[in-house]
Amino acid sequence: MGAVVWINGRLARGDEAVVSVFDHGFLYGEGVYETLRTYAGDPFLFARHVRRLRRSAEMMTLPVPFSDTELLGRVRETIEAHDRPKAEGPRPKDDGEKYIRVVLTRGVGELSYRLDACPAPTLVVIVKALEAPPDESFSDGVTVALVDVRRNHPQALNPMIKSNNLLNVALAMQEAYRRGAEEALMRNHAGEIVECSQANFFLVRGGRAMTPPLSAGLLPGITREFVLELASDLGIPASESRLLPEDLASADEAFLTGTTREVTPIVRVDDRPIGAGRPGPITKRLQAAYRERTSVSSG
Repeated sequence: MGAVVWINGRLARGDEAVVSVFDHGFLYGEGVYETLRTYAGDPFLFARHVRRLRRSAEMMTLPVPFSDTELLGRVRETIEAHDRPKAEGPRPKDDGEKYIRVVLTRGVGELSYRLDACPAPTLVVIVKALEAPPDESFSDGVTVALVDVRRNHPQALNPMIKSNNLLNVALAMQEAYRRGAEEALMRNHAGEIVECSQANFFLVRGGRAMTPPLSAGLLPGITREFVLELASDLGIPASESRLLPEDLASADEAFLTGTTREVTPIVRVDDRPIGAGRPGPITKRLQAAYRERTSVSSG
């Protein structure tokens, strides 16, 4: 089933959805976005995602002209439209989970960088069937590549802004694909490990889960935050810690976290196995707790 898109109050099929070529999100990458998924039809951690959307928008002086409740209504409206039978005839209802992308741009305006060039922001909500990673990613783990592309310097384009300008991570992922990996592990300008191109990174050593600090220059992941809370609930020591590439050699386990990736084991970095080269016990405990919590939240 294709996507359904809500654009400034109008619903359209994915192949019919359009925005103006004069939209500053298209022209200059001036916009922010959030990616969510549903469990049992409900957008998971919605309030946290909207909180981050607002923070990202504030950091680029982009107005957010709706309340959390209004945005949730638009998301639900788009989900309902996605599940609605087409006019040309009935079809089976899609009872699967949904992928949701909320995009807010500066809007349509003159070819100018002035903040007053655009009278009103553009809001887009995309809903489509969730394409979850294969089960093997969770059971057997994935390989990542430690790429040469560095994460944006915070004083150039702050990674804490979840921006529509994704060239940095696109180049990183393209390098990872060329090297046969499923994700790109990125460093900052100082050579420290910061995050993956589309997920946050955790390393486990001596029973402690460690993830790079926000001060290293990374996106404050919603799933990262949630997993740190899960670790605390389970009594698993977890902390923000400065990580360097040489720390990979002494890691017992590693995993990445993200909205669609949940808790995914990392078993190799390039041609080097992590620990025993298979998902470890801390990763498995966090995986199980994540699945249990999302089941409870959606039940």
